[in-house]
Amino acid sequence: MEYRQLGYSGLQVPVLSFGTGTFGGKGDLFKAWGNTDVAEASRLIDICLEHGVTMFDTADMYSKGMSEEILGAALKGRNRNEVIVATKATFRMSDKPNDVGSSRYHLIKSCEDSLKRLGTDYIDLYQMHGYDSLTPPEETLRALENLIQSGKIRYIGCSNYSGWHLMKSLSLSEKYGWERFVSYQGYYSLIGRDYEYELMPLAIDQRIGTIVWSPLGWGRLTGKFDRNTPIPAKSRLHKTADIGPPVDDEYVFDVLDVLKEIAEETGKTVPQISLNWLLGRPTVVNVIIGARNEEQLRDNLGAVGWTLSEDQLTRLNDVSERPLPYPYWHQRGFTERIPVPTAE
Repeated sequence: MEYRQLGYSGLQVPVLSFGTGTFGGKGDLFKAWGNTDVAEASRLIDICLEHGVTMFDTADMYSKGMSEEILGAALKGRNRNEVIVATKATFRMSDKPNDVGSSRYHLIKSCEDSLKRLGTDYIDLYQMHGYDSLTPPEETLRALENLIQSGKIRYIGCSNYSGWHLMKSLSLSEKYGWERFVSYQGYYSLIGRDYEYELMPLAIDQRIGTIVWSPLGWGRLTGKFDRNTPIPAKSRLHKTADIGPPVDDEYVFDVLDVLKEIAEETGKTVPQISLNWLLGRPTVVNVIIGARNEEQLRDNLGAVGWTLSEDQLTRLNDVSERPLPYPYWHQRGFTERIPVPTAE
């Protein structure tokens, strides 16, 4: 397993991590994602560790805490120092007025609750699940600094921030000498390339490591469905894909056509090619893979250890490229001074 440096930190992480949103299945949304129990979670974690996937991503709001509980139970008895546990907080956990957001009150309570559910003394990477515009960012960052100083968390990151949200937070950390966000967890896929417009150049400039969620485009890039095989009326993908951004079917089908051509050329699967493409993109340090069963997990693990050819990368880039919004299309005409991000 390849390891990469997580942003401007000394932490090395595997290029693949295992997402535990399928653990628990509490509530309609997460039931559609999966309902993995402790026994199956332990088996999946065994397979991950056998392949060098030592990083596990969860969140307090996944199945209202059940994901963290199951992950904690599945990791029990293992060497804690050999795994990287990442979780998130910000979204609402109950109908109580302060059980939401990134206030000092909520973050300290959320961290304590996550530690208990996970059955651990510390969290390796603690991430803000979304931006809270009602809480001063100074309050959020100071609370995270206090949690770091107390030894309860080791590194901090954010997810789903706008570019200016992230930059403002980084500036405040620099101003006050607080720990800074080392990672950004964001949606990025062959059919969702908005991340490239502003967040990617920011991540390059500020040395932020990108952790990708939903790399298969909300299940649209599994290869099971295309223009000739529509999603069945009762498929769970109707629930999971609908919460993602709308994507034109013909655009998805065009991308899938090229993915399937390259699958035939390489002997790899459509998901493997989709994941491998992401691992070659600028700033991407880690891609979160999810699996409802062992077969899916083993297929996703096959995304590493090989590379796509320049011709194949060009075909994927071309077919998945979309018109840029302003001012990015205008900036693209001034590449002499605003170069397009490229992988090193």
